[in-house]
Amino acid sequence: MINTIKNILGLGPKVDYKELLKNGAQIIDVRTAGEYSTGHVKGSINIPLNALSANIKKINKDLPVITCCASGMRSGAAKSTLKSMGFKEVHNGGGWTSLNLKLH
Repeated sequence: MINTIKNILGLGPKVDYKELLKNGAQIIDVRTAGEYSTGHVKGSINIPLNALSANIKKINKDLPVITCCASGMRSGAAKSTLKSMGFKEVHNGGGWTSLNLKLH
């Protein structure tokens, strides 16, 4: 319970997104196609949150997954969805612009 609260508040263990990417992580941007077209993390895959379940085969379950969106809300929901579908290593990267800064 305490760890869950720490994670929600951003006080949990820090994630090294650069290291995840080096290890083959897939970045899934769950914003709409229109939002994605205005800018995104290079190499990310756009699968809108409402289409995630229908496009699950586009994501490799054997590799780490980083979800992102505009603010971190939809990517948090995507993380929960992927975990419930059997994905082992899923990280909420939050907003795509802040994730992009963490990767460079």
